[in-house]
Amino acid sequence: MLLVKGLTRSSQVLFSIVFILASCFVGSTAQQPSRDVSKESARSTRDWVRDGVVYEIYPRAFSPQGNFNGITARLDDLKNLGVNILWLMPIHPIGQEKKKGTIGSPYAVRDYYGINADYGTKEDFKKLITEAHRRGMKVIIDIVANHTSWDSVLMKHPEFYKRDAKGNITYPYDWFDIAALDYRNQELRRHMTDMLKYWIRDFDLDGFRCDVAGEVPTDFWENARAELDKIKPDIVMLAEAHKAELLLKAFDLDYSWPLHNALTSALQGRGRASQIRDAWEDEVKKWPGGSLHMRFSDNHDERRAIARFGEPAALAASAMMFTVDGVPLLYNGMEVGDTTESGAPALFEKLPIFWPIADRRPEFPRFYKQIMALRRSSSALRRGSLEWLRNSEVARVSTYIRRTEDEEVLVAINLSNRPFFGSVEVGDGSAFADVTPDVGPPLPPDAPAPEQSAGKRTVGLPVLALDAWGYRIYRRPLK
Repeated sequence: MLLVKGLTRSSQVLFSIVFILASCFVGSTAQQPSRDVSKESARSTRDWVRDGVVYEIYPRAFSPQGNFNGITARLDDLKNLGVNILWLMPIHPIGQEKKKGTIGSPYAVRDYYGINADYGTKEDFKKLITEAHRRGMKVIIDIVANHTSWDSVLMKHPEFYKRDAKGNITYPYDWFDIAALDYRNQELRRHMTDMLKYWIRDFDLDGFRCDVAGEVPTDFWENARAELDKIKPDIVMLAEAHKAELLLKAFDLDYSWPLHNALTSALQGRGRASQIRDAWEDEVKKWPGGSLHMRFSDNHDERRAIARFGEPAALAASAMMFTVDGVPLLYNGMEVGDTTESGAPALFEKLPIFWPIADRRPEFPRFYKQIMALRRSSSALRRGSLEWLRNSEVARVSTYIRRTEDEEVLVAINLSNRPFFGSVEVGDGSAFADVTPDVGPPLPPDAPAPEQSAGKRTVGLPVLALDAWGYRIYRRPLK
């Protein structure tokens, strides 16, 4: 769900004050402030998560069929692309009472135990999971634990819901199409925990992406995770939240919104590239040691990156998200430069991805396949430490190095619309090899067919030359 993260900073503060005051009057329990966990350690995470690439799928939009079988039919394509964690947006029946748009929001769930008939049957879903596992890919689903639709089967338990001052079931923010659950009710907690266990036990799922996880009490998630680990310890839990305490016991990774917002500001000319470093350092300072974050430039809540930034800048954004520490996210359609929107209000309609656009933007599939292959082959990009390097124009250019005992990978990204010629503070630059994805230039507007005419790049470190929105990736062994 799209939260107040999309508002300006001042609006966020005002919205938070109003919401907290309102909570005091409607009888709901206001979320307790996050405690200081910076001196503690994050829960340990499986290697396949740290090494992974998350691929978000909107089943309604992914294929012309708009169902599970449409995803299963393209598993080989996803495998060849290089992703290994498939996240399916909510697969449950959609509420119709007070719905938004023609179809309604997939985040207004009517039955947590059900499957949206438009997507297929339970047998179709099990086949998708089995076939993904056969190809070495994991499958997780979206769980919307904070709220339900107004016609949810849980409405037979009105005590499960939050109330306003008049005793009416209420909703958070301006999300009028959903009803807020009240986790002070212990029976609700048992019901939701049993539901999570059902999907792991009966479908052999590999975990969950948990919608607005920060609005659900942390202790619920911690207790639920302990129960899930008894059934299948080899799972992943992704929190749609930026709340440090969630990574202590409950979740493996969370959303890195501050870094995403700093990246967006820089690419749109409203901020400095150095603010990306500031956001990263603030995260390291406040989060538990060893915390893992999902890095993204696009997802179903955002306007498409290609629309917000433009074609070259969208690739520059992904170059950063795939080379900083953490686990990168690829939202379906990004790999072909698709511009089809899926954020609200498009979220409530059927707007399939236009896959043939790859013919007009061949640099996109080339880039994503190469950047994922590079990440797979590099221990530094998957597991290495990150050190920010100074360069001669830090307001426009980000430079950093990823390092393990075996290798170093240096990354330079121009986040502006002006070419850069300068230097980066690095030692012996001659030892680096240029491993930047060789995707070719964008097609000219009147090009009749895909073309590629990129030449070999030369290594000139510590001197750097970058086109507008340009990026370079350099690698050297240490042994």
